[in-house]
Amino acid sequence: MPAPSAEPPRGFAFAIAAFLIWGLVLPIYMKLLSNVPPLEIVAHRIVWALPLAVAILAASGTLSGIGQYLTPRILGLMTVSAALISVNWGTYVVAIVRGHGVEAALGYYINPLVNVALGAIFLGERPNRPQAAAIALAALGVLILTVMTGGIPWVSLTLAFSFGLYGLLRKTVPIGASEGFFLEIAILFVPALGLAIWIAAKGENHFAVDGRETLLLVGAGVVTAVPLILYAAGARLLRYTTMGLLQYISPTLIALTAVFVFGEPFGLWQGVAFAFIWAALALYTGSLLAGRKAPAPV
Repeated sequence: MPAPSAEPPRGFAFAIAAFLIWGLVLPIYMKLLSNVPPLEIVAHRIVWALPLAVAILAASGTLSGIGQYLTPRILGLMTVSAALISVNWGTYVVAIVRGHGVEAALGYYINPLVNVALGAIFLGERPNRPQAAAIALAALGVLILTVMTGGIPWVSLTLAFSFGLYGLLRKTVPIGASEGFFLEIAILFVPALGLAIWIAAKGENHFAVDGRETLLLVGAGVVTAVPLILYAAGARLLRYTTMGLLQYISPTLIALTAVFVFGEPFGLWQGVAFAFIWAALALYTGSLLAGRKAPAPV
């Protein structure tokens, strides 16, 4: 029988799916909107995600139970998490559409280390020796990237800390993945709608002007909602440290997409740093597999 501390496979499935979408699908999708101002993209990501969030709750039969979460404590925490994720979305969009995909990847490489630190400080999670060695290797890879790019840029820092704090809040707030996403989007909906109307009033909008861009802006709600719900579901089933290191999937794909699809520069030192990070992933994955093969205590 499995050890009580074993992490469920569906938690890994949810998390990996979220990181694949964030790392591969979303950069390409956002790049298609390069002609649209980043603020308009973020506004429509929020506005069009709300109908999907409502539909998911209605289909699962949990829409009527959303009232139980409307307490001052939960609403306060969800407002903070909504603010953090909106900052993350905005920074990510700016990085992709302005040709800073590798910089965004650096931010998401730093983020798992932030997760590990937050997990240790606030959740009492301690990595074992192979996992600690993996974290050290990953930290060295991130350090190489940081030094060779002349210091950590603001895009990287903002992405790393906003998403790290967001994940910690979602881990600790007693609310389901779909319900939490609905509350976040509902909290952000009025400001986002107001922003979209303000952009339109200035005559700077692309929505309802260009047919292709209008469809892409509406679809942005879907590519926003799906991975975030998957991430939140995975975060509730897995250790925070596990989520942090699985997250290396996303920046690796972002970096590969930025270099091979978008044509951003990638030099020798980036390759060396990536090698350290992949070695860390291999070591950590090996420790997970060894833990699953070990006999359960009697």
